[in-house]
Amino acid sequence: MPSRAPTATTNEPGSPGRPLSLAARAAIATGFVLAGFLGLVGLTLSQANKERALTAMHDRLQNFAIAYITNTDVNRNGKLLPPNDTLPDPKFSQPGSGLYAVAVGEHGFHWESSSAIGRDFSFLKLLEPGQDQFVGPIDTRMGRLYYYSYGVALDTEEKKSVNLTMTVAQTEAQFEGDNAVFRRTLVVWLSILGVMLIVLQLLLLRWSLTPLRKVASDMSRVEHGDSEQLDSQYPLELTGLTERINAFITNEREQRTRYRHTLADLAHSLKTPLAVIRSQLESATGDESSRRNGVLVQVRRMDELVAYQLSRAATSGRQTFASAVPIAAHAEDLVQSLEKVHASKNVLCEFDIEDGAVFYGEQGDLLELMGNLLENAFKWAGHRVLLEVKMQPQPGRQRPGLRMSVEDDGPGIAEDKIEKVLQRGVRGDERVQGHGIGLSIVQDIVHAYQGELVVDRSPEFGGARFSVTLAAS
Repeated sequence: MPSRAPTATTNEPGSPGRPLSLAARAAIATGFVLAGFLGLVGLTLSQANKERALTAMHDRLQNFAIAYITNTDVNRNGKLLPPNDTLPDPKFSQPGSGLYAVAVGEHGFHWESSSAIGRDFSFLKLLEPGQDQFVGPIDTRMGRLYYYSYGVALDTEEKKSVNLTMTVAQTEAQFEGDNAVFRRTLVVWLSILGVMLIVLQLLLLRWSLTPLRKVASDMSRVEHGDSEQLDSQYPLELTGLTERINAFITNEREQRTRYRHTLADLAHSLKTPLAVIRSQLESATGDESSRRNGVLVQVRRMDELVAYQLSRAATSGRQTFASAVPIAAHAEDLVQSLEKVHASKNVLCEFDIEDGAVFYGEQGDLLELMGNLLENAFKWAGHRVLLEVKMQPQPGRQRPGLRMSVEDDGPGIAEDKIEKVLQRGVRGDERVQGHGIGLSIVQDIVHAYQGELVVDRSPEFGGARFSVTLAAS
């Protein structure tokens, strides 16, 4: 059977995106809080480490300066002598090592360590004895530097004093290099800690939300008919909700039972008197024939109204907890009955029913819907009828939609007469037997299930095509 695209589909109004789940919301919120907290911790630790490193550098440069001052002497003439070869750190002998020592004294005294040869330290000034300063980082021709200067007065043998300022400098690159290593290590460990905390939080969330997932699972079992109610044990916070849901389920089922019983009683009480009245009037003779005919017309009219109202009242409509009714088996039973009724027409009914196709609703609604469509097709068909049923899954919906179409090779329905044919009590041709309420019942059932009924011409057979589309839920 060649596939055909549907001519009409149910148009659903646009809706905003699906809200995030509780687990996703909690995970995102926790992630932001955790990222902010770990970021502040990282900044605090980084700043604390920088302050500690600056203090340590100050102490180290101070110790180097004192060591050099200790190794500096003054001769009898009051002339400053360069420090001896004892170095507090080997880097002072390596040119460009980033660690420099410079001494400035009276009478133009100037001394530099081997590492400072060729460097410009003209910005250094002579300090008063006992005065010290720690400066940095400052911009120099050698780059950015930290330096510590300490001013002292060295006594000569003649009890005279000579002022000397010893400066020890260190490049910022060397200082920042040590800090960069600490920051990289800190980022790595904080990242590992953050991932571990997020995983732990997700596990805690999963455990905390287990009761909600249990409610959803139990609701699914109720919807599929595997359970009568939500029968699990739930935490105190969910007990009120689950009790109300169970009450709603019980009330809905009891209400449906009452409706069915009331309708059955109504049908039994009305049809019997109508049958008795019709039998008595049909046996009447003589002058009463005209009166009999008028009463018969009204009785038939009452019968039609009763049948129509019963059909409408029996329509359950879309139900939250409806069970799945298989379509194929009921379709075969209906077609076998219709083939017997219309045996003289030798109508061939073909099926194109998707495997596993089901109708979510009352079995009676399915039989009314499919039976009226097939009966209408058999009445008008020449020799061929096609029943096509397709499921229409939709992402994010638990129950798929349904599309059912019935086509025939009859004369079809003119476009300007479609609306009239769907009205209650109207027949497409008065010569064809029927009450004219079948298609109206179909339309009522489709509306009750929030679906759509489209009538057009069959592209394959040329007759009428009735297409019913029920949205996913």
